[in-house]
Amino acid sequence: MNEFEQHTRFQDGEPVKKTNKLKSVFSTVMAGVVGSAITLAAVNYTDSGSGAVVQPPAQTATESGNSGIVATQTSSKNPSSIADIIESSSRSIVGITNIQQENNPFSRSQGSVESGSGSGVIFKKEGNQAYIITNNHVIEGASKVEVSLYNGDKVDAEVVGADALTDLAVVKISASEAVDVIDFGDSDVLRAGDQVLAIGNPLGLDLSRTVTQGIVSAVDRSISFPTSAGEWEMNVIQTDAAINPGNSGGALINTDGKVIGINSLKISQNGVEGLGFAIPSNDVLPIVNQLIEKGKVERPYLGVSLADLAQIPHDYLENLPDEVDSGTMVTYIAPNSAASEAGLQEQDVIVAINGEKVENAGDLRRFMYTKLNTGDSAELTIYRDGKKQTFQVKLTAANAD
Repeated sequence: MNEFEQHTRFQDGEPVKKTNKLKSVFSTVMAGVVGSAITLAAVNYTDSGSGAVVQPPAQTATESGNSGIVATQTSSKNPSSIADIIESSSRSIVGITNIQQENNPFSRSQGSVESGSGSGVIFKKEGNQAYIITNNHVIEGASKVEVSLYNGDKVDAEVVGADALTDLAVVKISASEAVDVIDFGDSDVLRAGDQVLAIGNPLGLDLSRTVTQGIVSAVDRSISFPTSAGEWEMNVIQTDAAINPGNSGGALINTDGKVIGINSLKISQNGVEGLGFAIPSNDVLPIVNQLIEKGKVERPYLGVSLADLAQIPHDYLENLPDEVDSGTMVTYIAPNSAASEAGLQEQDVIVAINGEKVENAGDLRRFMYTKLNTGDSAELTIYRDGKKQTFQVKLTAANAD
């Protein structure tokens, strides 16, 4: 491995941390990202700072072969009042508490502490288990997950699976503890102006199952943000229904009382109001079906670490033609990986995949994860020593090192 080894490797959607001489450059880049106004809608008990916190996220969901949970058709007429809808729906909304092991060398007592809280949605009962959707960032890093039920009871939950890239997670509890489940609606039929309701636990469990009302402000919004699995672009529903810290993982429901989104983030800065975002239900369902079936989301694996050209000192790019002003550089190749078998080398600059321009590592990842599957072949266009070349790469499973 050389000095170019970088921090992001495509492996199980998780970044492999590496040290390198470019570390200070990358830290500066990430500091700029963290200064953005995109804020996680989860309560963090250990961080009381007032600055904006960057949120993890989601992609257009990867297709799953498991039909599992499916969206149901939304009717055009609904005689129920909003109060009736909330009364029946809120029984399926729970609080999620992230409990982590305290690691304080200066403390005489080493125990568990509540690290943060969010919301969750009971969406399936099967056998003696009940399954709950929440956000990955709500349960990430937890040594224990506690669920607060509609009646106030608190029970321990088991993490079934989580996906940092899409910011979704599934936990399960005993079916006997679940009061009710809620159906999913079809987010593809949403239009700007449709009435929606958000149910969750803003600012913690003291305000559990708070209801806010608004409209769909826009559909098919795209928001880019860094996650613990790398940079990603989330497809979201924009709403003006109030979404606050603690609402993460809660339900955005329509006037049929069906979930059409999982609340995840908001824009938080002075002078900005009513900009909340939810992951569309049709993006959520294929992911959670995979998490229940396999415990993870399977994605194609290239086997490289990458650094975008904007992060590389100019001295290392002297051989590139002037017209190449974007792309991502290979900084490490895993042994026996798809990239290794195809003949890629460190310091190759990837500029296109299957003819689609690659501006950065995020572009490459999005194309692979949304348009390609394990076993597919892809054509990479690269520059090596200033010369343009193409390579055919057969993508493997994400855990195939």
